[in-house]
Amino acid sequence: MKLSTLLVTALVGLVSAGSSVANDDRRTWAFDVYLDDKAIGYHNFAVAEEGTRTVLETEAEFDVKFLFVTAFRYKHSNTEIWSDGCLDELYATTDNNGELLTVTGAEESKAFEVSSKRGEQTLDGCVRSFAYWNPAILEADRLLNSQTGEYEDVDVQLEGEDLINVAGQEVSANRYRVSVSRGDIFLWYTKSDNTWVALDAPAKGKRRIRYQATDISNLKTELTTLAGVRS
Repeated sequence: MKLSTLLVTALVGLVSAGSSVANDDRRTWAFDVYLDDKAIGYHNFAVAEEGTRTVLETEAEFDVKFLFVTAFRYKHSNTEIWSDGCLDELYATTDNNGELLTVTGAEESKAFEVSSKRGEQTLDGCVRSFAYWNPAILEADRLLNSQTGEYEDVDVQLEGEDLINVAGQEVSANRYRVSVSRGDIFLWYTKSDNTWVALDAPAKGKRRIRYQATDISNLKTELTTLAGVRS
């Protein structure tokens, strides 16, 4: 599977999640990650417009310790290129506690070709990943798992409205339940502009992974406004 020059460029850091390069079209999300109520790491996202395409860079790193010893370690990095709301290309690597996984994908002949430990597969139609930053995934009935390469059935339901803490401020957000085979993922998007602000997902042992936003560039204006109202 041949990856484009644009994707290769992105992989060497053009729009890396940790980059300090200014870009008016660049959106960023930074989350502290908790296992139940214990902090275990971070997950950061950066999305930039590159011509007619949208480029995502994301990085996650978790360390779960027991009696000061690391019992589980997870590291994930992913680059995706989107066009017209669909995936064009994907390159993801994961260290899942020593198990090394690579998933690649590219659009070829109006289909999306995926290569992973599961083998090769051809996906038809508009393919989307579990791209939480993109509210369009809430309309999908299948999503591509960039860690495993599995094309998963999903069922999405709007459940209600909550106040979500983002960098010390509360924002009003719609809560969605995304049902998958391994359990229910809960996502929150602001009522004002449909920006992703929080996640709660299943983990082994009936535990939960929770994302707490420490900074979301999209919400700076909204948070400033809320702070002004409260002052």
